[in-house]
Amino acid sequence: MGMEQMTMPQLGESVTEGTISKWLVSVGDHVNKYDPIAEVMTDKVNAEVPSSFTGIIKELSAEEGDTLEVGQVICKVEVDGGGAQETATPPSQEEPAAGAGTDPSEADSDQSAKKRYSPAVLRLAQDNGIDLEQVNGSGAGGRITRKDLQQLIDSGSAPKAGSETKKAAQPEPVQAKQEQPAAQEPKKQQAAAPSATPGDIEIPLTGVRKAIAANMLRSKHEAPHAWTMVEVDVTNLVEYRGSIKDEFKKKEGFNLTFFAFFVKAVSQALKEFPQMNSMWAGDKIIQKKDINLSIAVATDDALFVPVIKQADEKTIKGIAREITELAGKVRSGKLGSDDMKGGTFTVNNTGSFGSVQSMGIINYPQAAILQVESIVKRPVVMNNGMIAVRDMVNLCLSLDHRVLDGLVCGRFLARVKEILENISKENTSVY
Repeated sequence: MGMEQMTMPQLGESVTEGTISKWLVSVGDHVNKYDPIAEVMTDKVNAEVPSSFTGIIKELSAEEGDTLEVGQVICKVEVDGGGAQETATPPSQEEPAAGAGTDPSEADSDQSAKKRYSPAVLRLAQDNGIDLEQVNGSGAGGRITRKDLQQLIDSGSAPKAGSETKKAAQPEPVQAKQEQPAAQEPKKQQAAAPSATPGDIEIPLTGVRKAIAANMLRSKHEAPHAWTMVEVDVTNLVEYRGSIKDEFKKKEGFNLTFFAFFVKAVSQALKEFPQMNSMWAGDKIIQKKDINLSIAVATDDALFVPVIKQADEKTIKGIAREITELAGKVRSGKLGSDDMKGGTFTVNNTGSFGSVQSMGIINYPQAAILQVESIVKRPVVMNNGMIAVRDMVNLCLSLDHRVLDGLVCGRFLARVKEILENISKENTSVY
């Protein structure tokens, strides 16, 4: 018999943590390899995590509602004939955690990430008055994990904020000054939070909503957003789509939506302006080869962003079919992690709920998001000076100004506008 650890998997590109929404097994249960053991939520997907081993569940390392970083242990499984595998597992995965906060000799070698605290660690430390400066982490680079703190709390040896320590090199008055704000921080946060009054409804945050909030906050904090907009005359597109939509639905079995035309136009323009299909990577910009378009699909209580892969290689019909299939997967709860991976640029159909102008938050780590607004009839001054009623739509682009500048974005939008305004029965095929 041998003991194996299962860790939080990476359920999508740029995903750094996941929330255990529901355990599907209990301690003592026998599981086969690939059996689902837990439902995990991230900002990109809600998915079942399969077992990596066949054996008996010996320990669940997290409770429902807990958020763990990718790579953190979620459970331990006792497997048959696991001795050889067990010896291959570095003992450092468990031993530093057991001695966290007591023996710094092993952790001192790499402490580069010690002060990078996750929200879960900060919250647990504040709730229990723990001085994080006195805790040794078992994570990569000495990073303190939630499990490190929980073990200290359970053992009763957690270093309290404001307590003396032999490791402190500063004189006592200086130490007190440093620790006082940390001890008062929870009170400030509690004072700032709104409180419910009679008649109000309190709605608990789901894991998906927490993950969305974290990713949106990260995007706004890290990416300097800029915004630009063009208006497009899509009168010919509206007429063309109107003339073939009924026959298309009867022949193909799914709707030919306006959105499919916009996705196709964007993918074509991205091929001509590959700078737009880029990501910020800290010390460099990565220009992606594949054009994989993320599209936002909302349910009553969550937002998902599945991906149309190699959109530039697909016809308008192929894109329309994929939009229908992905939206169906989202609403039936069958969207998988593979459906969410690899997005390089986001197109958001905000016009579907009547919006005419909006500023999207970039889908991190992508460099831009395009909002396709409602098509509305407006009086427009034509080139000959006459006024005519035309079908107009606004395209609103949010961009990461670290990666993109106004010039390339302006040219990109101008090209999307040109493609859309030249769609007609005479020169466009959906097949």
